[in-house]
Amino acid sequence: MKTEKKEENAVVIDVLPMGYMSDQRPTYKREPVVQAVGVDQFKLLELVPKPGADIQIYDRVYIGDAEREKVERVKRRISYDDLTATAKLELPFVVEQIVRENEPRFVDFFNKSVPITPKFHMLHLLPGIGKKLMWEIIEQRGKKPFESFADISGRIKSLPHPDRMIVSRILHEIEDPDEKYHIFTSR
Repeated sequence: MKTEKKEENAVVIDVLPMGYMSDQRPTYKREPVVQAVGVDQFKLLELVPKPGADIQIYDRVYIGDAEREKVERVKRRISYDDLTATAKLELPFVVEQIVRENEPRFVDFFNKSVPITPKFHMLHLLPGIGKKLMWEIIEQRGKKPFESFADISGRIKSLPHPDRMIVSRILHEIEDPDEKYHIFTSR
């Protein structure tokens, strides 16, 4: 389970140079808004860009405590329902990109996942993994730890796309505010 900490980097999923259309203030009083997803804990964030900063969808921006190049401030954390239609469409692609860029971190999940309760394992939280597949994964990682997504799918034939399972789980955790277990995201 993830511990609560600040995001250092985020990937842009929508840019609103004139702010939200639902904002009733005159256009000249609105501030530009950037919607982004954090790279470490997949937090959905609303950012305010620096004046004149060129920010595009899929840009990776630094949002940590040090000097920021393109972002003036992190305005607030938002929920999935607060995302624009564009952001909702781009989110799966960005999450998939983050998972592929951080493959060792997610392969490590297959190597180190543990039971949550005596009858429920962390692997069960991935879509499509039942008891039989869970035991096959545990047996294979006992012989030799997995090294990559390709290694997992090569050794476990009934698991052709472990990366897609991870992406699907992350999206579920982001989209469902009532989800009890958060393995990859923070609440």
